[in-house]
Amino acid sequence: MKHVYIILGIFLITYNLKAQPVEIMLITGGHAFDTVQFFQLFDQMEEVEYTHFSQPKANHALVNGDAEKFDVLVFYDMWKEITDSEKRAYIHLTKQGKPLLFLHHSLVSYQDWKTFEKLIGGKYVSKNPAIPENQYSTYEHDVWVYMHVLKNHPITKGFDTIKLFDEVYGNTRVSDDVIPLFKTKHPKSSEIIGWENKFNNSSIVYLQPGHDSRAFESADYRKLLQQAIFYLAGTNQ
Repeated sequence: MKHVYIILGIFLITYNLKAQPVEIMLITGGHAFDTVQFFQLFDQMEEVEYTHFSQPKANHALVNGDAEKFDVLVFYDMWKEITDSEKRAYIHLTKQGKPLLFLHHSLVSYQDWKTFEKLIGGKYVSKNPAIPENQYSTYEHDVWVYMHVLKNHPITKGFDTIKLFDEVYGNTRVSDDVIPLFKTKHPKSSEIIGWENKFNNSSIVYLQPGHDSRAFESADYRKLLQQAIFYLAGTNQ
């Protein structure tokens, strides 16, 4: 009988562990977006729960240590200002190995903080008189984007190609050290538009798609995003 209780106890512990959702800190701010469809995207994800923080309160929360309780931080912000204490908070998170997922226009954030480009693995270069015009990045709305999966990776599992009606970025900078996840041959887009980067002890993923409701309502985009969250959280869903 004792063995039965032991087996039952192990089963209950295992079940409870599997039933625990991935807790994400969801960060927005600095750019308009289709809010209803965006939050519905996360509301519909099974095994994922989120707490929303908008900038600048999100960065204040990082300084206060609020990110510690979350499994993954998901950034959909496009924020300009960052203080020295906030920079230190980001670096501290990566030294702890906190997984970070950056989406779409988050690549434009913190143009004047050079370390951010190293952290995320690339940069959208905004117009700046101090930078030659031929280095400026570009964008194109409302185009069909065909993405070819490059690597047998948990994030792209089940995909050969992904097709989305979305926005593309051109002439972006991408580090040679990233692991490319998918590319596109769209003439207005940079070639590599999704990657994994390593910075300090953190795994960091950037996914360029995700401009508006047409992407948010795509089953493929939802699957891609959810697989990225599960991968970064280290779960087996």
